[in-house]
Amino acid sequence: MMIDNYLLEELVTFKKYGTLAATAEHLMVTQPTVTRGMQKLEEELDVEIFDRQPNRITLTKTGELAAKEAQKVIDQNNSFIDTVQKYDYNHKNVRIGAVAPGPLILLRHLKSSKLAQAKIDIDDNLMNPKDVTKELLNHNYSFVLTNQEIMTDDIESRFIGTEELSVNLNQFTLLANKKSVSFVDLKGLSFIVIADIGIWKDITEKQIPDAKFLYQDQQEAFREITKYSDFPYFTTNISKIDRKLEIEGHDQINVPISDDAAKVDFYAAYLKNQKKNINSILKTMNEAWDKHLN
Repeated sequence: MMIDNYLLEELVTFKKYGTLAATAEHLMVTQPTVTRGMQKLEEELDVEIFDRQPNRITLTKTGELAAKEAQKVIDQNNSFIDTVQKYDYNHKNVRIGAVAPGPLILLRHLKSSKLAQAKIDIDDNLMNPKDVTKELLNHNYSFVLTNQEIMTDDIESRFIGTEELSVNLNQFTLLANKKSVSFVDLKGLSFIVIADIGIWKDITEKQIPDAKFLYQDQQEAFREITKYSDFPYFTTNISKIDRKLEIEGHDQINVPISDDAAKVDFYAAYLKNQKKNINSILKTMNEAWDKHLN
């Protein structure tokens, strides 16, 4: 026996709002429609789920259970639809997420050139590395650019490249004359930083003692401050290819940071059944990283 989804929705809504009038208003139907639906549901279940009194109708204990189980069925149906639609979308398009902005900068650069024909959908909202596996299993992404090499029964990873952090310092400071600096060398300094930098936020805050970070939400504000002030700021071997991040007319010197923590390996993590769809994109990213960023 199959029960129509709309009957289950009426039951769940009635349990939530408590009256036929409120149920009808919420579902944007007439009260007689709800009444007929509830009667039909009782007939199909062949049990009494409503206690009908003069001017009042409530759920029986069986009705309470029915409403609870109805919610489970609705959730399962919604999950079924969502999963199938995402799966279909990811086979026709390539949706990409990341835990840091750098790899996405490279991807956008390639999207306007070598990958111009690919149906790529980039999510600019950076995710927590802890969520990558769950997001992939839920078919929310074709692949995720992450700092973790994930290998499970369903997921595998491909190395894409290494992002290397450097700091831009006023040319008249002693540190600017060094071939490289350590995080400890930067102790106590105040930095201008783009707010949404993903995993680099934790790295810099943990590694540089007593530092202050002045986060900027807007790239334009970040550019103006760095152009007309002596505050140090960070760049990487990837960010240099983004023209929007170029600072014109500044006198800072770019100095590499020597610590191992300033170098992050990035991998593309993906469901194994997606490999065929994304392989050419990953190969293009790999080649571009090796050619331009190493």
